[in-house]
Amino acid sequence: MTRTLVRAVQEAGVRDPRLLEAVRATPRKGFVPPEFAARAERDEPIPIGHDQPTSQPTLIARMVEALRLSETDRVLEIGTGYGYQTALLARLARQVYSVERHADLAAHARANLGSAGVRNAEIVVGDGSLGLAEHAPFDAVVVSATARQVPAALAAQVAEGGRLVMPIRTREADMVTLFVKRHGRLRQQRLLLPACFVPLVQPGTDR
Repeated sequence: MTRTLVRAVQEAGVRDPRLLEAVRATPRKGFVPPEFAARAERDEPIPIGHDQPTSQPTLIARMVEALRLSETDRVLEIGTGYGYQTALLARLARQVYSVERHADLAAHARANLGSAGVRNAEIVVGDGSLGLAEHAPFDAVVVSATARQVPAALAAQVAEGGRLVMPIRTREADMVTLFVKRHGRLRQQRLLLPACFVPLVQPGTDR
């Protein structure tokens, strides 16, 4: 039952009532491969192909809550996967643009979001490290892949006063970090939690 995930998210420290309602209203089984549907209500990663998982709901919820979304916000998501985080973002913001490297995952996400009645999310196949300059600036950006620093293109696409949440690679772990745009510069605001993410593939690199 979805209430199991709501309880797990609450126990992880999430307090935003709009986000808790979004988790309650978004059954995760509609956003995982059918063979894993029985595991969908567990707070754990689930494989989605291409040697990557969809993150556990408590981690997703902690990252989304840190964005402090309002109903008028425009959001950029990097790493669509099967669309679960996209669906949560779409319930909290006015418009979501999501970039996914793999065309098959993007197709699954579009189908899943359509089945869930989500109409304010656009999925684009492309290089997430470049963002979507044609739709910038964004009030919030969330990146579901790790790198040593925020790519310059993504930093440039955050609106003044906007927030960006991304795991930053350190020697010990990928540290999920909240940044805020102040006076034209993206500044680190606080560390959220350690985690483990797939690397953000960037032009000219394998990572």
